[in-house]
Amino acid sequence: IFGEHKIDAVLHFAAEAQVADSMTNPHKYFLTNVSKGLVLLEAMRAHGCDRFIFSSTAATFGEPKYTPIDEEHPQEPINAYGESKLMFEKILDWYHKAYGLKFMSFRYFNAAGASKRLGEDHRPETHLVPIVLQVALGKREHVEVYGTDYPTKDGTPVRDYIHVLDLGKAHILGLEKLDSFPDGKYNLGNGEGFTVLEVIETAEEVTGRKIPYRPAPRRPGDPAVLVASSRRAARELGWEPEFPELKEIIRSAWKWHRGHPEGYGP
Repeated sequence: IFGEHKIDAVLHFAAEAQVADSMTNPHKYFLTNVSKGLVLLEAMRAHGCDRFIFSSTAATFGEPKYTPIDEEHPQEPINAYGESKLMFEKILDWYHKAYGLKFMSFRYFNAAGASKRLGEDHRPETHLVPIVLQVALGKREHVEVYGTDYPTKDGTPVRDYIHVLDLGKAHILGLEKLDSFPDGKYNLGNGEGFTVLEVIETAEEVTGRKIPYRPAPRRPGDPAVLVASSRRAARELGWEPEFPELKEIIRSAWKWHRGHPEGYGP
């Protein structure tokens, strides 16, 4: 690909990204997220491409010592997925120092929502918002709520949901600002957390349908709370979410799922 095209920047989204799976199959995560990422970096070096945007994750932080989580927060992953992403962040630091690679690492919190054309369709689906909407569509009987004994307001995990279109905008701004911040690391979220039950309640308001759920045991590797501080991205990149409301995020996803009840195919 590099030989056939003049590529001056790479946005690296590809990854294995299931927390629970990473706890039982860490090899897959280190192979894909670290080793194969190195293959990509070496291909870039061989063809003189030195601009790189990396999709990292809030999972690099582990159990938060404070919230909202800023970029100075210690990174102590509690699952192999987060560990693999942190390893690659450190590799990027060394490629910057040794080879002059210009990069930004964007630590996504919980990406959700949809555009008019594109929505979430993972096989298997593990993300909360599409699972909740599949229940609303009658594709599932209920939502499994993994853990109801966390130290949160209703005992279920708290997450910070960020619209996928806002993430896309951050990547464009990152490319534009890469020369000014050639080793930048940014947390991307809305700065507000919602429990699993609050997401279900909001989805019921948006869809007008009852969404049954059942308590289930905690999943290994899941922190209780992940909420972002994105002040650095606002200050240095000029990034601000255009879709900060959870209801708006879920409404966009609901519109896509109603129009694509089978996702991208059977």
